Amino acid sequence: MERRTYVLVDGENIDATLGQSILGRRPHPHERPRWDRVLSFVASEWDQPTQGLFFIAANGEVPMSFVQALTAMDFRPVLLSGTPDQKVVDIAIQRTLEALAEREDDVVLASNDGDFVPQLGALVGTRRTALLAFREMRSSAFVPLVERGLEFYDLEYDVRAFNEELPRIRVVPIEEFDPLQFL
Repeated sequence: MERRTYVLVDGENIDATLGQSILGRRPHPHERPRWDRVLSFVASEWDQPTQGLFFIAANGEVPMSFVQALTAMDFRPVLLSGTPDQKVVDIAIQRTLEALAEREDDVVLASNDGDFVPQLGALVGTRRTALLAFREMRSSAFVPLVERGLEFYDLEYDVRAFNEELPRIRVVPIEEFDPLQFL
């Protein structure tokens, strides 16, 4: 079988971070990441086929229009349910990362959540691994993994997954400083 990259998306985490920490409100549809750009970016950057898995807690109503849109973008929606005390998306992503340890495929995780550090850490150094997140919002628990070889891509600045510039506060390298962005 051909080597591929699995792109695991913790959509709830990305959406919550975008809404609560960056926008300060629920994101409008046009403000959410363009997930097709994520798959295209990874396929181009890593020069191999990608398989996107988008994990969704579906304890209530299934968001069918979103599921259909994901499918049209070549993502495989993973709809999950469980008891109210279970973080079903986290559990499923952790189990998927553990299952990928038995394969030779590469892995990209889209999440800011440090709950995946043990499972992702077990893969770093054994294959190509990356984290897609918002640099200033990612869990600091990922820093040691980056030092060990985990690649990092910012969803907005590196992947360009958004149609509009987000109102983020960031450290600007002096080479990139444009005073017109602040005037």
